Amino acid sequence: MEKVKVTLPDGKVIEVEKSTCALDLVKSISMKLYKEAVACKINGILKDLWTKLDEDCSFEVITFSSDEGKKVYWHTTSHILAQAVKRIFGDKVKLGIGPAIDNGFYYDFDVDESITMELLGKIEEEMQKIIKEDLKIERFELTRDEAIKFMQERGENYKVELINDIPEDETISFYRQGEFVDLCTGPHLPSTGRVRAFKLLSVAGAYWRGNSKNKMLQRVYGVSYEKKSQLDEHLSMLEEAKKRDHRKLGRELDLFDIFDEGPGFPFFLPKGMIIRNILEDFWREEHKKRGYQEIKTPIMLTKDLWIQSGHWDHYKENMYFTKIDDQEFAIKPMNCPGSILVYKRKQHSYRELPQRLCELGLVHRYELSGVLHGLMRVRCFTQDDAHIFMLPSQIKDEIKGVIELIDYFYSVFGFKYHVELSTRPENSMGTDEQWNMAETALKEALEEVGINYKINEGDGAFYGPKIDFHLEDSLKRTWQCATIQLDFQMPERFDLYYIGEDGAKHRPVMLHRVVFGSIERFIAILTEHFAGAFPVWLAPTQIRVIPVSDNFNDYAAKISQTLKENGFRVEEDYRSETVGYKIRDAQLQKIPYMVIVGEKEQKNNTIAVRDRRKGDLGAFTIEEFIKLVREKVETKAIE
Repeated sequence: MEKVKVTLPDGKVIEVEKSTCALDLVKSISMKLYKEAVACKINGILKDLWTKLDEDCSFEVITFSSDEGKKVYWHTTSHILAQAVKRIFGDKVKLGIGPAIDNGFYYDFDVDESITMELLGKIEEEMQKIIKEDLKIERFELTRDEAIKFMQERGENYKVELINDIPEDETISFYRQGEFVDLCTGPHLPSTGRVRAFKLLSVAGAYWRGNSKNKMLQRVYGVSYEKKSQLDEHLSMLEEAKKRDHRKLGRELDLFDIFDEGPGFPFFLPKGMIIRNILEDFWREEHKKRGYQEIKTPIMLTKDLWIQSGHWDHYKENMYFTKIDDQEFAIKPMNCPGSILVYKRKQHSYRELPQRLCELGLVHRYELSGVLHGLMRVRCFTQDDAHIFMLPSQIKDEIKGVIELIDYFYSVFGFKYHVELSTRPENSMGTDEQWNMAETALKEALEEVGINYKINEGDGAFYGPKIDFHLEDSLKRTWQCATIQLDFQMPERFDLYYIGEDGAKHRPVMLHRVVFGSIERFIAILTEHFAGAFPVWLAPTQIRVIPVSDNFNDYAAKISQTLKENGFRVEEDYRSETVGYKIRDAQLQKIPYMVIVGEKEQKNNTIAVRDRRKGDLGAFTIEEFIKLVREKVETKAIE
């Protein structure tokens, strides 16, 4: 029999018979790996485990522990969900799409009957049957005409629409498990029995293909895991996330709110403004140390500017427009053109570069009402932008400086993070040479500062590649916040230049970057990360003074005034309630310290201090307590 050479990730080369099934190869390598395998990579391309090995190739086993493995696992579970719904509703239901997403999967259904939580239980029971049947999953391909006819015969009009949109040169593939067939590129698990623990989580409305002009379908969300313990841990995390929901805490703690009169346009309340101002003051202080100059640019500029910047061609569907004196204007979705105008207003020498212009710039972006979510997804937000204009020789040093700044900011809040490098997208501007130079500069900067990163192919901005920082919160959820984007295009489009050492004009390079990302979104993340119990330096109210009765209000006022004079944010609770009630209320408001005063404290000129987490800390002199709190504030301690 003819043999093929298979190269494993460790460099080991093994020979197998031609047309050996990938799963059989895995079984020969390790039974443990055989049980854990969900897919494989052949020459770097994700494939089904039943793929035949017909030529020399590189080979990698994909397990659930990887992001790609999870997506395969979750995508297969979405097919099991769709099969169960088809069994229950028959021809009454039409299938939409059912992809894997970041934390599970969903499937969209067109069915007249409302899918209630009670019905989800029935669907889960049918899914369990399908898993027990351990149906073999198979892939097959059809021509365009065959595929359309096949789906028309099944009455799946949404699938026919998708087939018609597939490019002429692309393969049209389907996956079959028992009586169920779906249009799909795959890959999938070898059989339905490989799915072990799952849960359907919720139902929501979703317009077909995200277009509000199309029919509203019912979207069922779910998640699955290899082990029940993993599923239980995930469900516990979701319950904890509900308690930490920034929308709920924002109202309870009087931080921020969104009203029907301004959907997607957040209101910051007095306590929320305290947090916001502290963050902005911290941001300004650290940027000033690093040679940034703060600017402020208008929120509305002419349409011609946005055409010149390229945003009109690449971003206009996300922008708001108006007219003034018959001239068209756009409300800015990004701050970069404003910074460019500031740079361009006068001539610059090479000696003046780099020029670092920073801005807390309010931007507006059109978002569908269905995707709005508290402060996480809004229609207006403040980006902590900076635009660095530099010599080509300064690129790496400037990138490394921004990386150091981002690392410092996240360490202050106790965040871990990982980094992704996003490369050239399809709808990009510029030459291959410029993009290669930009991507190489970002890679070398990351490598020189010793940061591990993964490549995110094709997800760069239309004007340049970018580095994205994904921070991890206390629930181990990740959020993309900071980004660094290298841009050779805007300087070309706006004819930016500097006078070089040779007296001639030269083109600068532009760096776009944010640290918080969106101030609003970062506050939402912090609220959920700390469950509303902000560290002392960030807490809107740091101390609440509680007299045990009205007889000690004067002493409480004296203590409160001393604390305020020392720069602390203090409230007093003079209500005619029990001490226990007042303490519980302070706990619910997540106030870091409660200072309780009564006869004993007044007589000894002391205070009784209670920590919101540790409970009673005992008696302190006012000087001792001030020293304790001041140290935590000055060091920005994370409890």
